[in-house]
Amino acid sequence: MNKFKSGMVAVLATTALSLAATTSYAQTAINVGAASNVGGMIVFVAQSKGFFAKHGLDAKVTVRNTGSALTKSLRAGEIDFAPAAFTNLPVALEKGIKLRGVVGYLGGHFNSPTSDTNVGIVARPGTGIKSIKDLKGKTIGVAFGTTGDLYLQELLKKNGMTKSDIKRINVRPPSHVSTLDTGGVDAVVAWEPNVTKALDKVKGSNLVVRGGGYVCFCAGMHGQPDTVYKDRKRTQAFVDAMSEAAHYLRDPKNATEVAIIGSRFVRGMTPDLVARTTKHVIYDARIGGGTADAFRASVKILIAQKKMKKPYDPAKYLDTSFIDSTIKRHPEWFADLK
Repeated sequence: MNKFKSGMVAVLATTALSLAATTSYAQTAINVGAASNVGGMIVFVAQSKGFFAKHGLDAKVTVRNTGSALTKSLRAGEIDFAPAAFTNLPVALEKGIKLRGVVGYLGGHFNSPTSDTNVGIVARPGTGIKSIKDLKGKTIGVAFGTTGDLYLQELLKKNGMTKSDIKRINVRPPSHVSTLDTGGVDAVVAWEPNVTKALDKVKGSNLVVRGGGYVCFCAGMHGQPDTVYKDRKRTQAFVDAMSEAAHYLRDPKNATEVAIIGSRFVRGMTPDLVARTTKHVIYDARIGGGTADAFRASVKILIAQKKMKKPYDPAKYLDTSFIDSTIKRHPEWFADLK
């Protein structure tokens, strides 16, 4: 029996024990949204390891393929909390949607205005693309309007190029790997797990660049104001559970178990693939001054690209009071972080 198969037995057993130990009293219902990729690992671990239940929550996890689908479900009242990337969320906020971010979901935004190690560009063999400069004149696949698109445009700008120097084709995330494999593009801008999947699937492909500090591939978890403040005790329990789950997720000794959990939530992901992709992702539940800086940096880029008209104050979105309380009561959950 390999380590992942034996690990699966352990996961099922320990999860059953966790849930049995924490569901013997009345709990508060909550519906938590997550994206169907490794970005949602904090939510998946919180549910599977019983952290939601431990903190008094009867949680249902709703998985959607895109951030826009999660936002639609949130506004319809189908879910209570959902994530959204800082590279497109400000556009929705400027248009009038009211949200309050209460806990981190993805990325190292607490310490840096840029955090993009989980995004990269993979090139087909025979294209001659070995460096960023080699992208000039090539056909590049990227999902228009996504963080990956913002990443590409900032990368080009900071390397003396513009969109006009490449042929940019709209390729949605489910088709990233197949389009590269069939030669529909010379290179693709993708994020995990598609970066690793492309390198595995397309023989002879190469990683042109990973990260580089161009954008903040970051997200927070938010709810509509009525949801956040109507039951502050529930919101605090949610933030506590997310924080404890993130701490568990970062602990190297839990890597095998975490990989198995991820494979159960993300379609097409094996435990091995989860393990190889999550190492490129930062899971930090904290939000604070650095998060506000990352938010402002994203807004600045969006204004420059004419996707927003003017600056948006991150204080209108971020509410750090819940995570501040968590950190004060449970500093041990954050001791491994800078």
